[in-house]
Amino acid sequence: MQSNLGENNLNLPQYYNNRELSWLDFNFRVLQEAKDQNNPLLEQLNFVSIFSSNLDEFFMVRVAGLQDQVKMGYDKPENKAQLTPGEQLDQIKIKNSKYVDLQYKRYNELVEELKDHNVEIVKPEELPESLLQQLEKEFKTNILPTLTPLGIDAYHPFPKLNNKSLNIFVDIDTEDAINSAIVQIPSLIPRFSAFNEGDKQYIVMIEDVITFFINHLFTGFEVLNTFTFRITRNADLTIHEDGAEDLLIEIERFLKERMSGSAVRLEVDGRQATYEDVAWIINQLDVHDNDLYFLDGPLDLTMLSDLVGHLSNKLKHLKYNKYVPQIPSSLGNNDVFDLSLKRDIFFHHPYESFEPIVDFIREAADDPNTIAIKQTLYRVSKDSPIINSLKEAAEKGKQVTVLVELKARFDEENNVHWARMLEDAGCHVIYGMTHLKTHSKISLVVKRVNNKLTSFVHLGTGNYNDKTAKLYTDMGIITTNEEIAEDAIKFFNYLSGYSMKPEYNKLIVAPFDIRDIFLKRIDTEIQAHKEHGNGKIIMKMNSLTDKEIILKLFEASCAGVKVQLIIRGICCLKPGIPGVSENIEVVSIVGRFLEHSRIYYFHNNGDEKIYLSSADAMTRNMIKRVEILFPVEDREIAKRLLDFMNLQLSDNQKGRYQDSEGNYHYVQNDLSPLDSQAYLMKESIDTGLKFKKAVSQPQNVPVASRNSWFSKIRNSFRK
Repeated sequence: MQSNLGENNLNLPQYYNNRELSWLDFNFRVLQEAKDQNNPLLEQLNFVSIFSSNLDEFFMVRVAGLQDQVKMGYDKPENKAQLTPGEQLDQIKIKNSKYVDLQYKRYNELVEELKDHNVEIVKPEELPESLLQQLEKEFKTNILPTLTPLGIDAYHPFPKLNNKSLNIFVDIDTEDAINSAIVQIPSLIPRFSAFNEGDKQYIVMIEDVITFFINHLFTGFEVLNTFTFRITRNADLTIHEDGAEDLLIEIERFLKERMSGSAVRLEVDGRQATYEDVAWIINQLDVHDNDLYFLDGPLDLTMLSDLVGHLSNKLKHLKYNKYVPQIPSSLGNNDVFDLSLKRDIFFHHPYESFEPIVDFIREAADDPNTIAIKQTLYRVSKDSPIINSLKEAAEKGKQVTVLVELKARFDEENNVHWARMLEDAGCHVIYGMTHLKTHSKISLVVKRVNNKLTSFVHLGTGNYNDKTAKLYTDMGIITTNEEIAEDAIKFFNYLSGYSMKPEYNKLIVAPFDIRDIFLKRIDTEIQAHKEHGNGKIIMKMNSLTDKEIILKLFEASCAGVKVQLIIRGICCLKPGIPGVSENIEVVSIVGRFLEHSRIYYFHNNGDEKIYLSSADAMTRNMIKRVEILFPVEDREIAKRLLDFMNLQLSDNQKGRYQDSEGNYHYVQNDLSPLDSQAYLMKESIDTGLKFKKAVSQPQNVPVASRNSWFSKIRNSFRK
């Protein structure tokens, strides 16, 4: 097909999806998992919780930002679907109201299904009499002492209520007048209580318990009316980096402000209240009708993840079968450091264990031949074993440099804590670059091997977080490639000192350079297609928003290049539009694991170019972050990546394709059912069984691996 670039204006808004509305559609795909009967009942409940958790962050950051723009009188349209901030807020309200209504419809259906398993979520008055006495004792002992009713009158102004806290609004007849009060439910007491009678388990929500016994808080007066409400606040406040002598102190100030930002959403339990009931609160909070949601059930369904955890012991059969990450097939029974001297080692989490990455740092910290360890940390777990290893390395006199990104949203407090702890242990801690988040995932271990300094580099698509590595799909490579090692040294020196941006051998580093290489590679693919007719691009990422990249993909499509996009979340281009994007297809996979790896493939007339990255094709990743894109040059690993992407493109169970109107539909065809995540779990288990068989015969295990992570696994098999 010949290019139609001269015939079409590729900037027309109908060719694009608005970023925020596309995100809402992604969150709806998460909600679809709560209706998928292939998912066990408790897992369906968990997806309802994830939907809520996602939405909280969306309001605190994205909606808050749009509201700020409206308040400042900014009405310039965004550069793709060309909606103004006000228009976006109106469209968000329409779409999100529909999705939230569906969420609560599904929640109430699942509550009914739980009854078949002798679990009932009830109001206190629905409890058997014997349990009601038990509940009253629980209330008086463990709940009542924590509560403080806040009267509202001329001497008691409307209180500053914390972000995402649950509150009970109360109208009281004080004889002279009808007065109001608010009871804020402390976040540190459990959200629900559980009571057993016979085979049945009753779950009672904390707000219902407090409401039932509300008279204990207003002795001598008549309580006329109560309802529960919840405020979401703007958490996207500005960190003032310029002139901040100590960014740690600035971050701590920012965290306090986050709890009391302006209100961006008001949620009300619609089973208890009408618009007239909440009109006064709306006025006090300065929110608008667009910000108001009446819900058909308990507020803050993120609590369902705790409920699922509580019910899991008794109802294990209603959870996914436990999956244990397997021995990485690229590593086998070899020692990481020994093998990486010979070839690159590939890791695919969570199908394959993250433990070798943890041990990569742990063993480097223990080894007297290790001279230096350098690492970037963006999000780490609360009790991170990697942090402990870095501390130990510093305490043993090794040169340890750690970049802790203090601006990692909603992980700032955690990262401030780690930064102080690492500094106390003697690590050299750096906080990244002014106005840029360092989102790169890279570790460098420098060891003396055979009297020569050798650099071992780990590069990944995901965080050094041993907890999320069991839930997020990510990839990484450990290599001793000398050019990449040299690049890693330059990269850390650039971050920690004063030097001009380096010239790298193989790494491509944002800001800007990743976008430039993508544009260049797409251009090369267009040219190759014109000459050979075999142009093909496959990109897997979390989100695609960058206008320049989208325009270039449109150009490639118009030139006849086949473009396949695997995008879990936001996708701002519409595929399949004749003369614009007819050669582009978009697939989104939402399933048991959160798809997080980023892979970029260019056919290049058979001389294939394939990259892994910490970066999505989003403008913020391209120009506002320090990101790394790294080439995969090992042919075996490259083939594995291509096979993986083709597998995901064939997923007809968890895959949804986007049509030319921007709507998503489940992939439906006559082929055998294929769930790509389930397939990869089975494949990894089969590989793991082969290694298990090998390690059951000690003579087959090399001496060098006796102290490796593999030996630990071997020993666990023997127990």
